[in-house]
Amino acid sequence: MNYLSKLWTISRRELASYFQSPVAYVFIIIFLMLCGFFTFMVGNFFARNEASLASFFLWHPWLYLFLVPAAGMRLWAEERRSGSIELLLTLPVTPSQAILGKFLAAWLFLGLALLLTFPIIATVVYLGDPDGGVMATGYFGSFLVIGAYLSITSMTSAMTRNQVLSFITSVVVCLFLILAGWPPVTNMLVNWAPGWVVQGVASCSVIPHFDGLQRGVVDTRDLVYFLSVICFSLFTTGVILRNHRAG
Repeated sequence: MNYLSKLWTISRRELASYFQSPVAYVFIIIFLMLCGFFTFMVGNFFARNEASLASFFLWHPWLYLFLVPAAGMRLWAEERRSGSIELLLTLPVTPSQAILGKFLAAWLFLGLALLLTFPIIATVVYLGDPDGGVMATGYFGSFLVIGAYLSITSMTSAMTRNQVLSFITSVVVCLFLILAGWPPVTNMLVNWAPGWVVQGVASCSVIPHFDGLQRGVVDTRDLVYFLSVICFSLFTTGVILRNHRAG
């Protein structure tokens, strides 16, 4: 069995395990309800009088701040708590296959929840003539935000046996990725930090990179940003697990 076959086997089993528990269905229902609430109530969808999903995507970085860590906090923390991580690491799979397999399964699960928001698309199409390309890139950007947050949660989950601690840590890290480019934060840094530090911190923010995609602009720098966050976090997850195995 080659590398991709083993990777797909792990992903398929992990994905199936999500739907063996009613928690997954409760999570999806809560996610859809919150999306509808923030889009139509908080985002003033109808008051905007425009055929777009701007009010829908606007809240995604904040919505995922809690939902993604809640869905991913068990990735490795539960394995460490139950001791099954020892068995997993002795199976004929490489650590990278295990890490990518579990990550992809969780990413696909959350991506499925995102796809189930299609009634909002139907509403926009019914009310007007939206730009399909902009909606597609918006969903793509939202999916990348999920991946970035989830990879960070995978990293924090590998650090501890406590799922709650993993959740809190990942929320804090993801919150930093949101606030790093927030004007009040950058304005505060300007008062004492050199310009290159301010620009470096601001470039870590997920907001400007997601904003471009939800406006329909596919910039290579935005793609590199999300892929860098995902690759770095998953690489760090591997380092943590290898140290655990060595210990």
